Amino acid sequence: MADFKNVAPLADFDWEAYASGDAKSEVSRESQEQAYESSLNNVNDHEVVDGTVIAMNKREVVVNIGFKSDGIIPMSEFRYNPDLKIGDTVEVYIENQEDKKGQLILSHKKARATRSWDRVNEALEKEEIIKGYIKCRTKGGMIVDVFGIEAFLPGSQIDVKPIRDYDVFVGKTMEFKVVKINQEFKNVVVSHKALIEAELEQQKKEIISKLEKGQVLEGTVKNITSYGVFIDLGGVDGLIHITDLSWGRVSDPKEVVELDQKINVVILDFDDEKKRIALGLKQLTPHPWDALDPNLKVGDKVNGKVVVMADYGAFIEIAPGVEGLIHVSEMSWSQHLRSAQDFMKVGDEVEAVILTLDREERKMSLGIKQLKEDPWENIETKYPVGSQHTARVRNFTNFGVFVEIEEGVDGLIHISDLSWTKKIKHPSEFTQIGTNINVVVLEIDKENRRLSLGHKQLEENPWDVFETVFTQDSIHEGTIVEMLDKGAVIQLEYGVEGFATPKHLVKEDGSQAQLNEKLQFKVIEFNKESKRIILSHSRIFEDVQRAEAKEAKKAATAKKSNKKDEAPAIQNQAASTTLGDIDALAALKAQMEKGE
Repeated sequence: MADFKNVAPLADFDWEAYASGDAKSEVSRESQEQAYESSLNNVNDHEVVDGTVIAMNKREVVVNIGFKSDGIIPMSEFRYNPDLKIGDTVEVYIENQEDKKGQLILSHKKARATRSWDRVNEALEKEEIIKGYIKCRTKGGMIVDVFGIEAFLPGSQIDVKPIRDYDVFVGKTMEFKVVKINQEFKNVVVSHKALIEAELEQQKKEIISKLEKGQVLEGTVKNITSYGVFIDLGGVDGLIHITDLSWGRVSDPKEVVELDQKINVVILDFDDEKKRIALGLKQLTPHPWDALDPNLKVGDKVNGKVVVMADYGAFIEIAPGVEGLIHVSEMSWSQHLRSAQDFMKVGDEVEAVILTLDREERKMSLGIKQLKEDPWENIETKYPVGSQHTARVRNFTNFGVFVEIEEGVDGLIHISDLSWTKKIKHPSEFTQIGTNINVVVLEIDKENRRLSLGHKQLEENPWDVFETVFTQDSIHEGTIVEMLDKGAVIQLEYGVEGFATPKHLVKEDGSQAQLNEKLQFKVIEFNKESKRIILSHSRIFEDVQRAEAKEAKKAATAKKSNKKDEAPAIQNQAASTTLGDIDALAALKAQMEKGE
């Protein structure tokens, strides 16, 4: 209880006036007003001051700045700060000390704007964590209200994980860090990711310090690329290369994992600073080769799927992670160099025979031609000498035609065995690649897997007939079809050709026979073995001239002989003694001329 012993009543207080209601103090009303005014804060319009929240509802916030009246501010100006409560100190801008209704007009938004630039610069300098309200989306990120300033939040700075839906952040109040300010253009860039990274960096150091090769950890699929999968190990990322996802071949990592999936992985390797961490998924399961049927051996048949094609062969997966190579040479008994794509394609189901099997090296070679009988095993029975067949022309050389009777059975038709009569310089004159040709087997070379074949042997040798037609000295009509340096090729009847040298192409008038000219030719040589006929046009008229000359000479000789018989007898004695000798000589001469 208060002690009033020393308190004395006012001696000059007018109690009567007080009782009648007319009591007046010496202190004037003006002085009282002054005393009241002095108890209030001195404020000016357009000034920023601090105030205290004394009341609030969904629409308004009542703020006391120590003035004679309180100010009311719309709640929308505080949406950046959902934690606002009574008793909080807030900065306000005095719009007007007293409106028509005597109301103090305040603005929190303008106060923030007035001080915001200093505040935001201070936040950058001190690396301060501030709050901001995400207003809307924009190209490449979001617009954030920070101290009343519209700051830019890049999409990459929202979170450490890639953001798929930006709209979920609109209308949220979050903590940010100012990361960049452009003083000239008054641009502010903020980041939420920077706050998370600071926490994650600490977690990352703890995780990395405990990493060991062979360690199994749980992670979350963070990103999927064409070459592998990034796994979040709780603040630190690792990569599962596509080859370490499965023991089998993987063309797309999405076949094995999906985004945000939680999986166990094993640490395969990391660099000295443990910044790059290589992870494996397939290593958590036994290698398929270890689980391969132990009874599987060379010669067994297996079924598989073509997973990879190359020109030299095809890789067949007979079990996930277990592959064998079928070399192109094991795809067909044919010796022709071909591409593996001629036999199969990726995705084909094939049956094959195991040719080699190395479990230690985890390698296997396969073959499919072994599923068919080798045609050369019984070649003498199937294609005996003298048998006739239809073959396909595969290739040409200057000396003949390579053909294939069936896959794996090849043969050669020598150029000389194509035709009995035609002089063929190159096989392309006679046939074409890819066409069929009838052949007869002449010889079997089993060791080199090659047949000697003939085409002309399908017909009888016409030279047996030509021998009786084109006899020596016989004359035939022919046409010059080709002119050569050494002579001309003459086309005769029956499709046979002959040859004449230049001196045998001289005509009776002394001129030379020309290409495509049709003349009479005499056979001066016929060789059945070499299939050669030598002709001459000149010999025809030369023989006639020679015969005529011979006849003329013979006639002249006979006339001379008759004149001698009519000569007068020699009368002298010496002549008569030798007359008998002269007659004997004349008879001998006549006999010799006749013999000639």
